Amino acid sequence: MSLNRVTIIGYLGQDPEIRHLPTSGQPVAHFSVATDEVFKARDGTRQERVDWHNIVVFGKAAESCKEYLKKGRQVYVEGRLRTREFEAKDNGGKRQRTEIIANRVQFLGTPPADAKSAEVTAETDAEDIPF
Repeated sequence: MSLNRVTIIGYLGQDPEIRHLPTSGQPVAHFSVATDEVFKARDGTRQERVDWHNIVVFGKAAESCKEYLKKGRQVYVEGRLRTREFEAKDNGGKRQRTEIIANRVQFLGTPPADAKSAEVTAETDAEDIPF
């Protein structure tokens, strides 16, 4: 038995970008979320560390994220980790990118003036994901 589950609450670093899969036309949203951690260093000083998480959302949930999420908005994301390998455009070398494949996104905090607070759940079968 194994478990691959991630839950984070953080702030969007940029507006979601949406693309469509070439084979099925299914919408895919990409965005990053920042989480922070405060701790004391060995010398007793207060330190803060920010981690950035790459989020991928499929289907109708991706369209909702594009519509309702804006940079700086607080969000709850639940999903699983996936690391994929790709060819870098600049030097042609192989690179890896670890992403959270979201199956639940809940919009927190104050929504933009023209949006409502909402929660979306990705209803994507594992077979629909192209990697």
